Amino acid sequence: MARPEKIRLGDMLVQQQLVTPEQLKLALEEQQRSGRKLGRVLVESGRVTEEGISRGLARQLGVDFVDLKIFRAQPELIKLLPEVHARRNRALVLSERNGRLIVGMADPTDLGAFDDLARVMKREIDIAVVSESQLLATLDRVYSRAEEINGLAKELTADMAEVSTEFGNILGLTAGAEDAPVVKLLNTVFEEALKMRASDIHIEPQEKSLVIRFRIDGVLHIQTEADAKIATALVLRLKLMSGLDISEKRLPQDGRFNIKLRNTSIDIRISSMPTQHGESVVMRLLAQNTGLLELDKLHMPARILERFRKAIDRPSGIVLVTGPTGSGKTTTLYAALNELNTTEKKIITVEDPVEYRLPGLNQVQVHEKIELSFSRVLRSALRQDPDIILLGEMRDQETAEIGMRAAMTGHLVLSTLHTNDALSTPIRLLDMGVPRYMVAMSIQLVLAQRLVRVVCESCATAYTPTPNEHLWLTLELGDQVDANRYLRGTGCNHCANTGYSGRQAVYEILDMNNALVEAVNRGDPNEFIQIGREQMRGATLRRDAVRLVCEGRTTVEEAMRISTQLDE
Repeated sequence: MARPEKIRLGDMLVQQQLVTPEQLKLALEEQQRSGRKLGRVLVESGRVTEEGISRGLARQLGVDFVDLKIFRAQPELIKLLPEVHARRNRALVLSERNGRLIVGMADPTDLGAFDDLARVMKREIDIAVVSESQLLATLDRVYSRAEEINGLAKELTADMAEVSTEFGNILGLTAGAEDAPVVKLLNTVFEEALKMRASDIHIEPQEKSLVIRFRIDGVLHIQTEADAKIATALVLRLKLMSGLDISEKRLPQDGRFNIKLRNTSIDIRISSMPTQHGESVVMRLLAQNTGLLELDKLHMPARILERFRKAIDRPSGIVLVTGPTGSGKTTTLYAALNELNTTEKKIITVEDPVEYRLPGLNQVQVHEKIELSFSRVLRSALRQDPDIILLGEMRDQETAEIGMRAAMTGHLVLSTLHTNDALSTPIRLLDMGVPRYMVAMSIQLVLAQRLVRVVCESCATAYTPTPNEHLWLTLELGDQVDANRYLRGTGCNHCANTGYSGRQAVYEILDMNNALVEAVNRGDPNEFIQIGREQMRGATLRRDAVRLVCEGRTTVEEAMRISTQLDE
């Protein structure tokens, strides 16, 4: 393909009837006022989609449009274009054909970018069109910084070996801290973790090495292995950042700090623990500007969503969301608050930590070190005349009883509890010492949830379940087991070769109806479990996971993993 010609985007869109002349005129006026690109103005106004513009450009130029959601990039070709040039020119090497490179560009009419690509790669190139948002997401995935992290770790090791190098310079305690080896290494680790959607960073000293692992979609992956000598410097720097005692190495410590990466504010909770070979550090990453989900976008089955909405619309009572740590409970509760948040209602949250920021809410951060505990804040919150209270967790008898009294005196209380399933939740509260009448009168509904990994769309392929998987499915689906098409991911650059990309919740719900309330009042757990099982027949966490398997959203392996957790 020859050097592309400059195209007037507005004229092209009108010619292809993607926008009307009147819409183009309004967009041009807005462009002059705001200084934004015309395409961005049109997309944000809803007059045309980003993909619609890209496809229109492809038709006009007579080239292909490539959907990067399903395209499988080739790492050896990607490396032909350095990352800095790929980001500057909004481009990605896609494939090779007849000795020419096929390069995807978000703006194929940018002649300067085309010339720069040809100069850098010193190859004949042909252009394809890709959407900008898909391109930027793909660039974040395919340009891994593992090699850079390894290089910085080696640099830090070399600096620590130099007798003349002051430890303060290594830790970034002096002027020019941003250039200190440990600072550069940690910043790169944080950036890579954010790019790879990691929820946690694990820094683990071993006998002969230091292992850094990321938890992505609930599963740990080794990011890098470095010399064990740098562990001390990393841990000391993290302790300084989070205000921990750097002289204390014998006891566990907890802290937090905040950093800003790529215009994203990240709240980091840190936990250090002494181990045989040094201090192990785990950091939980919480992005403060993460967009809140709406209840309609949580993929709840319709019957469960309807019952959940009915419960949170009540003026009083407790709605509990249960599951293990990291199962998305807070996300579900904040989706509910997002729907309930109106000017007519006063909402107070009591949390540790405050994971989401939502305008209109009164959010309180628990601070145990200064005796600002859940129970103390909750007592004060009740004197603030709230309509709705979000209690981060019912972690002890005192907190649970205060929350239940609030629910019995005209407040709607939303909270979480760590239980295996919905049915065991009221029993767990009784075991904590909460009086039976409180449990019976205050709980309206219990929603239990788990997260399963979602099959990567880019590499999803049909497969035949193993004999063991087939047997397990048969127990759930009976003679319908062979009527479904089962998918799994083969692994690609979009999913870091895991076959999964993202996670989705599975749910089960327990309504505290009259029969269950009477069983609680009679103090008969066996009767309670029998009535509850009858109510939830065919609508359990396991069955919801099987539903996602049949829809091709997750794998049999993931559904079986959920089943194993529930049986423990």
